[in-house]
Amino acid sequence: MKNRLKDRIALVTGASSGIGEATALALAEQGARVAIAARRKDRLDQLATKLAGLGAEPLVLVADLASEAGAQRVVKETETHYGRLDILINNAGVMYLEPVAEADLGRWRSMLELNLLSLIASTQAALAGMRARRDGHIVNVSSVAGRVANPNAAAYAATKFGVVGFSESLRREVYKDNIRVSVIEPGMVDTQLREHIGHEASRRALDMRAGEMRQLQAEDIADTILFCVTRPDYVSINEVLMRPTDQER
Repeated sequence: MKNRLKDRIALVTGASSGIGEATALALAEQGARVAIAARRKDRLDQLATKLAGLGAEPLVLVADLASEAGAQRVVKETETHYGRLDILINNAGVMYLEPVAEADLGRWRSMLELNLLSLIASTQAALAGMRARRDGHIVNVSSVAGRVANPNAAAYAATKFGVVGFSESLRREVYKDNIRVSVIEPGMVDTQLREHIGHEASRRALDMRAGEMRQLQAEDIADTILFCVTRPDYVSINEVLMRPTDQER
């Protein structure tokens, strides 16, 4: 079926690559008009060209999503440009792995701000309009690390456990407003996320582990998000935990 999202307005954060880029394209292919937000303007412009070819009427939003102001601004600019926001995909994030004893707390602080606090800020900014219309869907991209905490991933797991807890609490606050909340928890995904890891031993260990399995692809996560946001109005997919078949934990 095509055009399942015809006339729907979506905002995808962290859209310059990986899951965000694939999700923006998947939404556009189903008829949504799509705003895309990230720091890298060149990558956003390339994606916007593809989205325009699908009729998505893209809006490019260059922003530092790690700041509360940036996270809220992209929501407000989406609403101003299109008149409303129907679907918010909170996808922006980083993964810094290192032992607690050696942790760079400045780096961890920036991860907490982007992975969790900015997600909360953009959600908060979107709620007023969604509540007024009694219509909206918020999709938060977490991780299997929000279910299983591994060594060298203490802060990353803390952010992702936080996303899972926040999502469920939010759902219980807004379900009476006809707002749906979904949290997606992927396992090992073949994206650029691992390139951010500054701790060499942790990065090598994760790369070795990834090389031993058939990893999820960004399009697999995008397909899952698309499934969630195209259910009938009375169906709310609250949580999806997905791993590669080859992944044990």
